[in-house]
Amino acid sequence: MSEVILHAEKIDKSFVGTHAIDHVTLDFYKGEIHALIGENGSGKSTFTSCLTGIYHKDSGTFTLLGKEVNAKNQVDGNYQGVAIIVQETGTLSGLTVAENIFLGKEDEFTKFNVKNTKAMNKKAQELLNSYGFDYIKATDIIDKYNFEDRKLIEIVKATYFKPQVLIVDETTTALGEKGRKELFKVMKDVKDDGRCVIFISHDLDEVLEQSDNVSVLRDGEYIDTVKSSDVTTDDLKKLMVGREMSGNYYRADYGEPISDEVVLRGEHLTVPGEIEDFSIELHKGEIIGIGGLSECGMHEVGKALFGASYDREGTVTTADGTQIKDIKTAIDHSIAYASKDRSTESLVINDTIQDNITLPSLEDIKRNHILHAKDERAFAEKYAKQMSTKMVGVHQFMSALSGGNKQKVVLARWIGKNSDIIILDSPTRGIDIRVKADIYQMMDKMRKSGKSIIMISEEISELLGMADRIIIMKDGRQNGEFLRHEGLKDTDLIAKMV
Repeated sequence: MSEVILHAEKIDKSFVGTHAIDHVTLDFYKGEIHALIGENGSGKSTFTSCLTGIYHKDSGTFTLLGKEVNAKNQVDGNYQGVAIIVQETGTLSGLTVAENIFLGKEDEFTKFNVKNTKAMNKKAQELLNSYGFDYIKATDIIDKYNFEDRKLIEIVKATYFKPQVLIVDETTTALGEKGRKELFKVMKDVKDDGRCVIFISHDLDEVLEQSDNVSVLRDGEYIDTVKSSDVTTDDLKKLMVGREMSGNYYRADYGEPISDEVVLRGEHLTVPGEIEDFSIELHKGEIIGIGGLSECGMHEVGKALFGASYDREGTVTTADGTQIKDIKTAIDHSIAYASKDRSTESLVINDTIQDNITLPSLEDIKRNHILHAKDERAFAEKYAKQMSTKMVGVHQFMSALSGGNKQKVVLARWIGKNSDIIILDSPTRGIDIRVKADIYQMMDKMRKSGKSIIMISEEISELLGMADRIIIMKDGRQNGEFLRHEGLKDTDLIAKMV
């Protein structure tokens, strides 16, 4: 057995009404990739947030190479030898790439209270180049880059100073194939250097492929640690949920007729640098899957159809002839959209669960043009509970929820709105296996009731399992289309992606 690099002793953390971590004791070793898994709200992110200074633990100790770690914040955690790549956006808008990489460490480039910006930019560009990210420019404002590129910048930010322990918290859900390869390479480099990676992911196949050992948390408690080579994904599922669980979440039907009624039509949609001359027709009661590599343009399609792309060309038209040119018109005409980037585009993080769920439905909740607090609370509670959101109550702030529970709130909002057309971008990103099954069942129930869904996904199994029709994109254009049938294989889709 390798030498222990990090020892966690009886770590305890509570929020108001919730015991998030219950006296967890764990060892992590040098030269190890140690996966930490569990359902949404099991305490994974809370545990690592206590280590890195995002949260302050209530009791217990972290000991790194014989020295206690008691980080006051993330920068302090970095100086004590721990770093984290967070699940949601971890960069700050309005700053340059270089300023984000060296945020909190500007003193490295400051002399006599004067910051040497040129030296900082030069060092940042050297780091980006060394990681193979030379197309990212240190002097650019970070808002120029998409969600995935910003994650790559976070990788540089979290690892350039060689932390003893690197936490990767659901980062792969934000990355395409290229980005994942880069991240896994960095993780292997940390391991080979005799340091440690704590890897959090809901993709259990990925967990077994990348990790040496797996520890399981359930409801804030430590359950077990197993060798990755000794277990299967079904073994992990049982440890996570406490019982046997089937992996068959998807639709079992094939060859069901699709209505001729077109409910949404996008024609010649173009967004400079993202999509070009893309057209689509969505039928009543149909699930269309849109897939491809992360940079193919598929995520922009959802925004374009929802009226959220400000420089969009082409037209989006509903069945009654209404032109969708902005978000308000889309919502007023029963179109819903859940973005891949939930923290900045789908939720108001510094507001309550209640306000987030009720936001698009306030007019529907009113009685005699008056909004009653009791009705608003009852509405939010109904749909939060329907999505099994783990919370103290609907008055709780979004910022206190795990990533998966934030996603549940996004979906609860649009279920409550009862929209007829639902655009879901990466709907199961950061969602645990049990809730994935619930979401797929919900989608199937929606289509059977006549609702229409566009599901944008980087998960091929999800596309094959749920869609009536699959559109594959490449370089901003449609590059293939497949109808649902039992003989359709992942290799058929991949051939059109690359």
